[in-house]
Amino acid sequence: MNNNQATINKLEAMRLCGMARAFRATMETGVKHSFTPDELLSHLVDTEWDDRYNRKIQRLIKAARFRYPASFEEIDFGLARNLDKNMLLRLSDSSWIERHQIVLLTGPTGAGKSFIAQALGHQGCMYGFRTGYYPCSKLFNHLKLARADGSYLRELARIQKQDLFVLDDLGLEPFDAPSRLSLLDILEDRLRRKSSIIVSQIPINKWHEIIGDPTIADAICDRIVHTAHRIELKGESVRKIYARRQIEQEGKSE
Repeated sequence: MNNNQATINKLEAMRLCGMARAFRATMETGVKHSFTPDELLSHLVDTEWDDRYNRKIQRLIKAARFRYPASFEEIDFGLARNLDKNMLLRLSDSSWIERHQIVLLTGPTGAGKSFIAQALGHQGCMYGFRTGYYPCSKLFNHLKLARADGSYLRELARIQKQDLFVLDDLGLEPFDAPSRLSLLDILEDRLRRKSSIIVSQIPINKWHEIIGDPTIADAICDRIVHTAHRIELKGESVRKIYARRQIEQEGKSE
């Protein structure tokens, strides 16, 4: 075994996979002769850093459990749906997550709320923030089971550790007492400590009604509404618009 292969084996044993790959490539292509020693070291370190960064991002995206892939670049700003492009561009750098702020995203069915929320969540992952995506009904059903088996506080702690909490479809199903209390617990833990995105078909001024209990509704809304970034979508279903465009495009091609 030559010295280069031994070096590669040692790099891989130390889990410096990016550096090992870059070193192998420089040996196989012969470009090592064009590097000074400090340039070669810099190249190896940069490759290892990029490799670790990319693996971290992929882990964060996988752990977030988004419903479907959605990136900021795919958001269609050309649709007439009351989407403030400047506001979304300001949110795209994820500095609002560092400031522990909240985004409220409302609008009718098909307006693209979930896509935008998940795109913002994906953007958060790209900046290294731990993110969790939760459909509302599944989360509260899970927390009811956690109350029954004694793991409720542990589940709340797991949610609290996430830098960004994305709650989708708030109010799609009626709230019962355990769900109201769980939502209050989550928001109370995260207030001014972590960030959240809350997505709902119901206008914000109707949230008291869907939450139910006036006292708890006041407590919840007081914690999230007044200082949040609001995205209030309107207009026709995005799916219908795209379907109509496709039909029109197919008609032109015939």
